[in-house]
Amino acid sequence: MIIFINEFVIKIIGHKKAQTLSTTEFDHLIDAQLEAIKPQNLEGHVMIINVLSPTINRLFTIIKTEQLSHLQSITLISDNKEATEQLIKSQYKVLKAAGGVVRNNFGQILMMYRLKKWDLPKGKLDKGEGSKIAAIREVEEECGVKAKLGEKICTTFHTYTYKNVDILKQTKWYSMDLLNDSKMKPQVEEDIEKLEWMNKNQVKAALINSYSSIRYVLKKYYDK
Repeated sequence: MIIFINEFVIKIIGHKKAQTLSTTEFDHLIDAQLEAIKPQNLEGHVMIINVLSPTINRLFTIIKTEQLSHLQSITLISDNKEATEQLIKSQYKVLKAAGGVVRNNFGQILMMYRLKKWDLPKGKLDKGEGSKIAAIREVEEECGVKAKLGEKICTTFHTYTYKNVDILKQTKWYSMDLLNDSKMKPQVEEDIEKLEWMNKNQVKAALINSYSSIRYVLKKYYDK
């Protein structure tokens, strides 16, 4: 599980996978059994070992109240990865969403410009709706294009605050093939300013002005 919070990431991994990591990759190593987590130690790349419930509660209190402008990533090493993930989710209201990476016959990807950033079409699931149906619907609503569903790419988690409520949005991403873009049009009600078909080099350039979660999705897409 990887969570995107502002422009830093939190990774949760188990002990077996942690054995493949080198501590030289990190700027700070914190043993949660031996020391309290302090804001001044949350900078650069941080590894936290022996993660328990009080560790998560303390960490997310700091994340929500402190300015961590020099923090790039936190890697949490846990004996029970699933329990740690559930505890993190309990810190937020979880919203489920779905989105798509749409490719046309020329191998170009559909990108949207929204809120001064390059983005991909996505949106919240309607009540009782599955993620696959939602992904296709959101692409059509936001971009005016019809697409055929392909394989799942990945799942992302990112946080934001809405009306003083801390939200964790869980988004399932799917690859899609274009069927028809004759009615392609940005959904202005969703603050989408323009839509563009981009080749791989153009996508790479656009991602400089995008979000970490979107860069992650497209890296996974191109890796496949």
